[in-house]
Amino acid sequence: MADVSPNTDIRFDPSEKPPMPLTIGMGLQLALLSIGGIVFTPAIIIRGGLGEGSDEYLAWAVFAAVIICGISTILQALGKFRIGAGYILLMGTSGAFIGVCIGALTKSGPATMATLVIVSALIQLLFAAKLARFRRILTPTVTGTVIMLIAVTVMPILFDMLKPVTGSGTGLTGVALSAGTVLMITLLLAMKAQGILRLWAPMIGVAAGTIVALFFGMYDMQSVADAAWIGFPTAGWPGIDLSFGPTFWALLPAFVFVTIIGAIETVGDSIAIQQISWRTPRASDHRAVQGALSADGVGNLLSGLVGTIPNTTYSSSVSMVELTGVASKAVGVALGIIFIFLALIPKFLALVLAIPLPVVGTFLLVLIAMLFMLGMKIVVQSGIDYRNGLICGISFWIGTGLQSGSIFPDFVSSIAAGTLENGMVGGGLVAILLTIISEFTFKPRKRMVVDLDISSLPEINSFVQNFSKPHSWSDDFTAQVEGAAEEALLILCNQIEPTEEKGLLQLAIKAESEQAVLEFIAADSKENFQDRIALIGSDFSAQDLEREISFRMLKHLTASVQHERYHGTEIIILKVKKSTSNRHISI
Repeated sequence: MADVSPNTDIRFDPSEKPPMPLTIGMGLQLALLSIGGIVFTPAIIIRGGLGEGSDEYLAWAVFAAVIICGISTILQALGKFRIGAGYILLMGTSGAFIGVCIGALTKSGPATMATLVIVSALIQLLFAAKLARFRRILTPTVTGTVIMLIAVTVMPILFDMLKPVTGSGTGLTGVALSAGTVLMITLLLAMKAQGILRLWAPMIGVAAGTIVALFFGMYDMQSVADAAWIGFPTAGWPGIDLSFGPTFWALLPAFVFVTIIGAIETVGDSIAIQQISWRTPRASDHRAVQGALSADGVGNLLSGLVGTIPNTTYSSSVSMVELTGVASKAVGVALGIIFIFLALIPKFLALVLAIPLPVVGTFLLVLIAMLFMLGMKIVVQSGIDYRNGLICGISFWIGTGLQSGSIFPDFVSSIAAGTLENGMVGGGLVAILLTIISEFTFKPRKRMVVDLDISSLPEINSFVQNFSKPHSWSDDFTAQVEGAAEEALLILCNQIEPTEEKGLLQLAIKAESEQAVLEFIAADSKENFQDRIALIGSDFSAQDLEREISFRMLKHLTASVQHERYHGTEIIILKVKKSTSNRHISI
């Protein structure tokens, strides 16, 4: 059984309210830690896509981005009306959109980019509502590979930022020293510092690099001096292009794909924050994940309407909660309010925007390198077998070849207006295609649909027996699988009130080497199987005796139980191994 010992490091869980000074202090700390990334991303995209002369739009886009991130962070913390996770999830501008947004600005301008963001946000909201249907395609192998390809796509842009600007008067020495200072200090602090200092490593590195750049005249002091202390831009909104021309349709697949990638990142962060926010560990609730995705989608929709860069969750909030033990959603609300307040101080935003490109590029170089390693970690943790290794390796190198223009460049550029020239899009599509082929061709499932009622048990047993024959299962193992299915059915049926209408139950079964995998899909249940099994042995009332016995039997018969709860849908996955040793319940 998994370890469910209390997490004594949690000082305030999501439902508790810390003292006001602590709440504001935590919110301010998170805001200052992340504001650089939120401001840098639109600055990089707009400068990269439109070049000089875009100051008015840049000021508007940065202001709007900070405001939207504040609103989205508040929605995440509140978790109302199926929008928001109900946890501290810091929202910031998404670095994954750097490549596609620069392409949209270069080819068609800000108005078309805004329309692309709006349409892709609507697709993300649909994705959030139908999340359960994508669980087999968007596997950790696909997710990790695409995250690695984000780095491949963005790195050439960052390398260009490290070059001296022709005619600017900035020499190679100033660029090299300022960028080297950022890199050296950031890496030293990240590797050697402990606790809160490590979280501040990127900002300390940027501050040091900016000071060096100041000595070489690379920092634009005049723009900071000209900025007002209080106010907001009154011009710069690009509008929305509703012509839906050829460029829009050519760019849409890339935007949708990157949006889904951002959604995958949000899924990971929302699961991680659940794991560390409670004193008693709980199984991940995918309804909170859907809420996080919906808040992310609403934020992206607002971003498109105001003509700025889409947002996503930042993992720094997960690190901060783990470090401080403060997981109260009140901190998330305070953080969002602080973002909105900072957006109304133009001088503060100008102070950040004036940081030279070599400093910003080096800062992002470190973050993108960490993103690459995160993708690699996701793939490795999912298990590198022959199949997953092949999917990851082939997809990554095809994506890299497409990005560098090494794979049939003339032919690739003629497909979908060159969309596949983006390594993340091309490599990601290959990963998804290979996963679909592997999942639905080489590991077929057998399915059946019955009434969610104990009277369906004979039909389920017959289904299991018919499946076992071509796989040459022994009688004992077949009986073990039947027993696990029976106990799961009993538990599901016992959670239905006598006055409730009985729904349908879909059962799928699959053989995997030395085990059988049973998947039950039903309507909402009242408790999580994983949590209940993990708490076996706790006090329970006499009327719960029957359910307690069923949970104990399920634990005995299975190697693992995974329960994914979505809005309106429950998915219970049982793994029954032929070898009955070392059984456990994963949480």
